[in-house]
Amino acid sequence: MSDYYVGKKEYFPKVGKIKYEGPKSDNPLAFKYYDPEKKIGKKTMKDHLRFAVAYWHSFCADGTDPFGSATLAQPWKTDAKKPMDAAVHKLDAAFEFFSKLGVGYYCFHDRDLAPEGATPAESEKNLFTMVRKAKKLQKATGVKLLWGTANLFSHPRFMNGAATNPEFGVVALAATQVKAAIDATIELRGQGYTFWGGREGYMSLMNTDLKKEKDHLARFLIMARDYGRKHGFKGTFYIEPKPMEPAKHQYDFDTETVIGFLRHYGLDRDFRLNIEANHAELAGHDFIHELETAAAAGFFGSVDANRGDARNGWDTDQFPNSYYETALAMYAILRAGGFTTGGLNFDAKIRRNSIDHADLFLAHIGGMDAFAAGLVIADKMIADRKISAFVKKRYISFNTPEGVKFAGGKMTLEQLSAIGEKVGYGKAGLKSGKQEYLENLFNQYLLGL
Repeated sequence: MSDYYVGKKEYFPKVGKIKYEGPKSDNPLAFKYYDPEKKIGKKTMKDHLRFAVAYWHSFCADGTDPFGSATLAQPWKTDAKKPMDAAVHKLDAAFEFFSKLGVGYYCFHDRDLAPEGATPAESEKNLFTMVRKAKKLQKATGVKLLWGTANLFSHPRFMNGAATNPEFGVVALAATQVKAAIDATIELRGQGYTFWGGREGYMSLMNTDLKKEKDHLARFLIMARDYGRKHGFKGTFYIEPKPMEPAKHQYDFDTETVIGFLRHYGLDRDFRLNIEANHAELAGHDFIHELETAAAAGFFGSVDANRGDARNGWDTDQFPNSYYETALAMYAILRAGGFTTGGLNFDAKIRRNSIDHADLFLAHIGGMDAFAAGLVIADKMIADRKISAFVKKRYISFNTPEGVKFAGGKMTLEQLSAIGEKVGYGKAGLKSGKQEYLENLFNQYLLGL
């Protein structure tokens, strides 16, 4: 009996179950560092990393770009006579891929799973027809839904935003999608629900009431949260920061901006952040910066694992392949306590000229190996304690009675100023940050993999 799922038709017949063969293997269709059952600390790699496949990039994207038509073959689409038939075939192909790759989770938008109908009611009917099928395949394969979401950016009706749209009717139509998508996530026992404000922003301030749009966005999120909780959703709501593209400016610009927004509108108890590496780069930040910022404020939740291209100013959504970046990312994630309802979702797409079906496997294998290696490196960094000990020592002066009093808010500016008079100028502040030493030490961990 096969150890992977195949429906009525096998869509990837030349690829079998992907297995761990170790770093010396020459087999491109094998893991070199990702050994699912290997223990890192008290948890297996599989449980630490919680890998998920993004349904939209892997099974909906066809290679189309602004300069050319589709290049990627999609037999699950070409074999079908009707849109719903294509949706069924696509679901079969997806679960075959999930089970052969050996991931535990997937993520989807509502319109990825089922086509839009002629009315909101028909759209919801289509969605739940597919939800029932997905539920059966989840049970058959053991693959779970990491998080669901609604596509509130592709259709022309959302060209001016969804929750922030200047037309009330469009806001109401967005609600029909979000309500159904939350229901679908609950039915599939999704562990999270994500909001990405793809067009929740502005193209020009000349025609925008910025305060009104932010207020409306917050009101919409409050309603969605209340609906979800009322109907039994116990998972985490996520917001995914992105600074621009497609909008000139999006209201979820970066991690700090989103945290401020959530706190301002009283949404900080229910919402956490789904941080994407490529979006961090577009915001002018390093990936680890966004992770550390979220963790420091208690808002770390989940990750969209990908990368950008420093030479391109747009969201290229490439698969992660830098062990340097994944090690730093896992170092931040482990110190934040690791994933609970979140995970590493490969919000990445194969390149337009990667047209072999095996390429989709190769891309995910590379990304999974990169984060597995990053996990091993990060675990060694934490266990060794050299970096954490250095950081702790750097702030040791705040352990003095005066430092504790200052940090605890029990000191006035006059008292702090008086201490400054005693310290005097001298050599205050002239202690090396040892950046080069720490960077060299990190490379030792990296190369010692």
